[in-house]
Amino acid sequence: MKFTFELNGEEVECEAGENETLLDLLRIEFGVTSVKKGCENGECGVCTLLLDGQPVTSCLVLAPQVEGRAVTTVDGLVDDPVMERLRQAFMEDGAVQCGFCTPGMLISAYALLRENPKPTAEEVKKSIEGNICRCTGYVTIIKAILHASERI
Repeated sequence: MKFTFELNGEEVECEAGENETLLDLLRIEFGVTSVKKGCENGECGVCTLLLDGQPVTSCLVLAPQVEGRAVTTVDGLVDDPVMERLRQAFMEDGAVQCGFCTPGMLISAYALLRENPKPTAEEVKKSIEGNICRCTGYVTIIKAILHASERI
C-alpha cells in the first residue's frame, strides 16, 4: 500500500504492508534509528514518538495508519528550544546511561513540557510512566525533566 505522511517536517512517500508497524517502517525504510525496537508490544516506551503531536508507541501503530498525518521523532526536534533544554538537562543531571530509553523518554518529557511547562514531580512521573529505564532508575530522569522545566 502506497501512502504519504510527514516525517520530521518533510512529506515522504512510501509503501508498506497493511500489517507493518510504524516502528519497522521508520527503521527499515527511512533509517530512523532513534526510534528503538524493544518489547514490540507497547510496554517499554523505547519506540515512543509524536503522532500528530501526541506521544505514542510506534510498535502499536500500523504504518498505513499514518497516511496524511505528522510523525515526529526526537531527530525532528533537534532545533526545538524545549528539546534542547531537555537534552542539556539530561546530560548535566546524569539521566543518560546506556541511552537505549533516552529518545522515548525525551519525547514523553517533551510532550509534557510543551503542554505544562512547570510540572510537579508527580506530573513528571505520570508523563514518563510508559517508559522503562533499566539503568538510571528514575530519580535522575525526573530531576532532569524538572531541571529543564526551570529553564523554559
